[in-house]
Amino acid sequence: MACKFGLVIAIIATALAAPAAHAQGAPEPVGVWQTQAGDARVKVTKCGGGICGVVVSLRDPIDPMTGKPQVDNKNSNPALASRPIIGLPLFSGMHPVAAGKWSGQIYNADDGGTYASSITVTGENTLRVEGCVGALCGGEIWTRVGR
Repeated sequence: MACKFGLVIAIIATALAAPAAHAQGAPEPVGVWQTQAGDARVKVTKCGGGICGVVVSLRDPIDPMTGKPQVDNKNSNPALASRPIIGLPLFSGMHPVAAGKWSGQIYNADDGGTYASSITVTGENTLRVEGCVGALCGGEIWTRVGR
């Protein structure tokens, strides 16, 4: 009887430990990433059970038309159109949906739109960022530049 009880305890302990071990081994997108075009760097951090992404630098931080820092002038909301691009949050509601994959929304400062999005760690130094409008999806690969 003691042998069967020990076996049951071992099976339960293994079952309980497996998800934790799997979660620890899952790739994380935490770090600083350069966009595919190289025009921005985004810092990805853990937040609220998901991930957040904030623009931390731009290739061209100064708007040549105004001589001032780039702002979110494509945003249709006048209250947001003057906020600086550096420091701009890009992700909202990004929560894990699978090992190495998050889903939520992404803001595109190039057109002022917010889109359904998924982010997938595709390698230690690569991140696939996708955005969708209805059934049309597009994406790019971001490259890690720091942790």
